[in-house]
Amino acid sequence: MPKGLKRHYGQGDLLFITFCCYHRRRYLETVRARNLFLRVLRQVRSTYQFRLIGYVIMPEHVHLLISEPKKSNVSRVLQVLKQRVSRAMRGKKRRASSAQLSLKFGDAMKEDRRFWQRRFYDFNVWSDAKRKEKLHYIHANPVMERLVKHPREWPWSSFSFYANDEPGLIGIDPVE
Repeated sequence: MPKGLKRHYGQGDLLFITFCCYHRRRYLETVRARNLFLRVLRQVRSTYQFRLIGYVIMPEHVHLLISEPKKSNVSRVLQVLKQRVSRAMRGKKRRASSAQLSLKFGDAMKEDRRFWQRRFYDFNVWSDAKRKEKLHYIHANPVMERLVKHPREWPWSSFSFYANDEPGLIGIDPVE
């Protein structure tokens, strides 16, 4: 963990999480890639038992608003999520070892084969006002990036649940 970075888990807060594709490459640019991400998110959510409050999948990054998982911790959840998505995108199960990879592809290629940035950004959401602020930011992201003119035009977010009470592409766990 980088010097000075402190993660605050175990307080029952929601967590606003951001993580990016390696060098902000647009690996999630296609419909297929974004839908695959959602399938894996659904599986990981079921396994680790966290609530999904909001999300948006962008071409080069992801924002999630989740609860702390009942099983394990957020770092482990994101590790599994990112690994499963990158492996599914590559169509591979698991590397045998990094030594075999470097022999087969060389050191320069190994660097280029990364799918995700190593770390993630998280922010504890401790109030209802902060939750609303983060959801607004999540839903406005495709508009700010000029992918669409209105959030309703981007189905890879939780906007339809909050605006129209529609299930969208993945179920949302509302906060009471």
